[in-house]
Amino acid sequence: MDHSKAPVLEALQAFRELGFTPFNPPGHRQGRGVDPRVLEVVGEAVFASDVISVNGLDDRLMRNGVIEQAQQLMADAVDADQAFFSTCGSSLSVKSAMLSVAGPHEKIIIPRHVHKSVVAGLILSGVSPVWLSPHWDAERHLSHPPGAEEVRKLFEAEPEAKGMLLVTPNDYGTCGDIKAVADVCHEFGKPLIVDEAWGAHLPFHPDLPQWGMDAGADVVVTSVHKSGAAVEQSSVFHLQGDLVDPSALKNREDLLGTTSPTSLVYATLDGWRRHMVQQGKAMLTAALALAHSTRTSINELPGLRVMGEDEFTGPGLAHALDPLKMVIDLAELNISGYQAADWLREHQRVTVGLSDHRRIVAQFTHADDHRTAAVLLDALSALVKAADDMPAPPAVDLPTPEELQLETAMLPRDAFFAEVEQVPAEKAVGRISAEMVTPYPPGAPAVLPGEVINQAVVDYVRSGLDAGMELPDPADSELKSFRVVARKR
Repeated sequence: MDHSKAPVLEALQAFRELGFTPFNPPGHRQGRGVDPRVLEVVGEAVFASDVISVNGLDDRLMRNGVIEQAQQLMADAVDADQAFFSTCGSSLSVKSAMLSVAGPHEKIIIPRHVHKSVVAGLILSGVSPVWLSPHWDAERHLSHPPGAEEVRKLFEAEPEAKGMLLVTPNDYGTCGDIKAVADVCHEFGKPLIVDEAWGAHLPFHPDLPQWGMDAGADVVVTSVHKSGAAVEQSSVFHLQGDLVDPSALKNREDLLGTTSPTSLVYATLDGWRRHMVQQGKAMLTAALALAHSTRTSINELPGLRVMGEDEFTGPGLAHALDPLKMVIDLAELNISGYQAADWLREHQRVTVGLSDHRRIVAQFTHADDHRTAAVLLDALSALVKAADDMPAPPAVDLPTPEELQLETAMLPRDAFFAEVEQVPAEKAVGRISAEMVTPYPPGAPAVLPGEVINQAVVDYVRSGLDAGMELPDPADSELKSFRVVARKR
């Protein structure tokens, strides 16, 4: 296929050059109706590029196949059979994939450290999760993707499970052995969905962890806005093989997605694909070299250590590590990741992704260069100097992996939609949760609807909140009370 083409961008350019005067959405009329104060901040080009797909980028019946051509080019670029663009992020894509494999009350194998969007899919669908324990690192209090043998044991125990979902890479950049897991799934004739939201860049360089399609997964979801160069909400889900019906996958996406997709997502996905096919390997080679040198420089700063393969990979841990993720351990500075992230933003105008009780994560992409790396190093150097004057962080009561394995008493959907009550935190232990309680990021719920709340997890999330953890889900944002399933009277 001709990867010098960018069908969406070309259609957008033609729309402008042909001088169309629209009397259909969007109502801002390519920016003419926008408040000048908005244009001063956002810019006119954003609105000029916001064109409806039907009878805009394409004709009334979509006969030019603009979006379809762009999706075919994306599939070809990453060795997939088909690719589908999502304008609602991978949160929509992963739900669509799950619902194409299992329906209400059918089972699907899911690692317990999945993103909250997966749990939302369970709530919406009524799919019954078969929970799979990830590889827990109790010493460092984080999890890695599970291995093939654990998957085999669950399929043997739950032969009616319709398939499996695997999350890799995770927010820390650790990756599972997709090929081994896919092989096990296929032995049982079941499809593997990979939530590879953090791995959109993986197909484009041989020195990165293996891309899900190359490893034999059936559906792979990527968030191009995370590690690529498309605007926020830009996601693609890719399909290969015959274990997942492409019509079902598209129908599920139509059910959940918007009927008013933005051309900004389509156009930037289209342009990113072209850029990566033509120059991606060279750009990622430079990014990998920059990440390596920056990692070395951070490790030379007193009190900081970038965690790597020695800590993250091996038996019972992860299979591989994305080297573009800088997981910086702050334990020797005696400050928390929450403190560090807030201080870096306020005093250095530097933002990071994940922060937890002892780490921050800085992600490199092909867009980074020596200037941005220098900014990060200067900011971290300043953080080291400022750490002595920071107060000791509040302690977080970290549960053991066993304490995190809560008993499932109800389906997530049934608990979420049940009659509920709000009970004081001290009375929540032993009750069935009717809500998610999710440290964010990484967005893996500590408590799910349908799980029996225990004391260790209550102590964990309440102490975490006091220490700076972000918990966006609970009805009571102060966690003085919990939303639980009401007891029958």
